[in-house]
Amino acid sequence: MINRLVNLFWLWTALGTAWAWFAPDHFTWFLGTIPGTNLKWIPVGLGIIMLGMGMTLTLSDFKEVLTVPRWIVLGVMAQFLLMPAVGWMVATAFALPDQFKLGIILVSCCPGGTASNVVTFLARGNLALSVMMTMSSTLLSVILTPLLTKTYASAILQVDATAMVLSMVTIVLLPVVVGVGLNSMTGPRLALMTKISPLVSVTVIVMIVSAVVGATRGNILDHWRTLLPAVFLVHALGFGLGYLWGRIFRVPEKECRTFSIEVGMQNSGLGSHLAKTHFTATAAAPCAISAFYHCLIGSFLASLWRRRGTPTEAGDEI
Repeated sequence: MINRLVNLFWLWTALGTAWAWFAPDHFTWFLGTIPGTNLKWIPVGLGIIMLGMGMTLTLSDFKEVLTVPRWIVLGVMAQFLLMPAVGWMVATAFALPDQFKLGIILVSCCPGGTASNVVTFLARGNLALSVMMTMSSTLLSVILTPLLTKTYASAILQVDATAMVLSMVTIVLLPVVVGVGLNSMTGPRLALMTKISPLVSVTVIVMIVSAVVGATRGNILDHWRTLLPAVFLVHALGFGLGYLWGRIFRVPEKECRTFSIEVGMQNSGLGSHLAKTHFTATAAAPCAISAFYHCLIGSFLASLWRRRGTPTEAGDEI
């Protein structure tokens, strides 16, 4: 049941954004603080997602990454070379307000999203490679996302990369490290938590996306003719170039599909939080729309590739 609910991520995203569009108040509270505390819902939710990711990892997983398998290196290079450049080119090409351009660049510089692992599984890609790429890009994003955002968006706005790094450490690195530590110490006793963590991740991301859409409804309505095509184009190019990247380096079909999905699907929830925290709610709008588009495109490709199957060639292991 849990897997079925997670596999319908695209549907929950669509329903959430539609609901928030007509009833913003039902979701915008998620942009505020937890009652009785000074903690905000979004960073706490993202921390829980990263904690759940950490609890699925072991020290041996990190050792595997440190051996630098060729496919992981190629995949992470594609993530941080292709998408930021694509985001910058699309943001520059479209006549959008600066805050929207900033949001497009920011989400393009984010790591792969956890939903990419689900989509890779459905697409008959290399799930182990997908998990490793997500983990590696997430850890590297602590430094690379702020630096790349500053590099590509410097002409639009002054970006405080140091403040963004501190945010990334708090909501990405520390929860993952704690999760790995809990997994190492308790192991099988975390089985139930690791089983439900994907569903928790989906719920939190849908809440973030819906809250941002509800809060920025007016700005989206004013610029939807250029904003919606721009964000769609970013992800369409991401999926396409990710697949082509694999073909250029002559990796097998399963790994090409994995590259496509990992490059095309960004951690939009993280992007929304960074935009709202360090810039404006308006800058978070493209990140929220991004979540809907990458789920939609990813689900379509997964359905198409699943029907096609995969060639029986080497490439099932990292």
